[in-house]
Amino acid sequence: MLIFKKTADLQAHLNSMRQAGKTIGFAPTMGALHAGHTSLITQAKTENDVVVCSIFVNPTQFNDKNDLAKYPRTTAADINILTSAICDVLFLPDETEVYPADFDYNFALDLGGLDLPMEGAKRPGHFKGVVQVVKRLLELVQPNTLYMGQKDFQQFAVCQRMIALTQLPIRIVRCPIIRESDGLAMSSRNVRLTTTGRAVSAKISAILFEAQERAKTQPLKTVEAFAVEAYTAIPEFDLDYFEICDAKTLQKIASFEDATEVVACVVVKVDGVRLLDNVILK
Repeated sequence: MLIFKKTADLQAHLNSMRQAGKTIGFAPTMGALHAGHTSLITQAKTENDVVVCSIFVNPTQFNDKNDLAKYPRTTAADINILTSAICDVLFLPDETEVYPADFDYNFALDLGGLDLPMEGAKRPGHFKGVVQVVKRLLELVQPNTLYMGQKDFQQFAVCQRMIALTQLPIRIVRCPIIRESDGLAMSSRNVRLTTTGRAVSAKISAILFEAQERAKTQPLKTVEAFAVEAYTAIPEFDLDYFEICDAKTLQKIASFEDATEVVACVVVKVDGVRLLDNVILK
């Protein structure tokens, strides 16, 4: 695996790959890698000649500076994981490479309301930072295809719209959630859980899967009431939100018939750690 810290070096290499007729797949990450990340690499490798992964903890998407400070940084271990996954290129820039002195931090797009509910309401400014960094990384890497995980469902929707609005010639692929053996969605934040918190966190997905089953025969309000009651009944859980919405607009719906694809999204705080998960109900 080749490692580049400078944009000029990365682009020189990738330009040579393009000139040789090779396609490029890209998976941007913030490090602290796990099997969820390597699944993106694996899927990218099946569809592209060259796979690039980036590791950059983006400060502009953290509305809580304490959360930024606590975010795990495990670069040496991450390099080993990517090497084992047979990733071709790692882009490991510092902040000045991503955000040079002349970077326009005021750049903004009309995201059609995708940035307003759920994470947007709980973390003001978060998606502005996400759009900034993903757009910037896409401009630097210039891949054919971008790979992002379903776990951050709203983030995927926002980036999909950003690509459409900016008319970047890039395909975006939503990759399935990878889970631990007990069902907990893999996340870089899981390492911050206590032993007790980690054990009880498996109930996050268990309740989601039960909601998914109930959605086959019960109306939306009944399913929603079940899930909210189930999450709030667990003492270790602090329910941030549970929302059933149109997967395309992320707006809440009145019934399952109101959208062709319906997703249930949840965020639960355990040990003060925000854990995201979701399932497709329809």
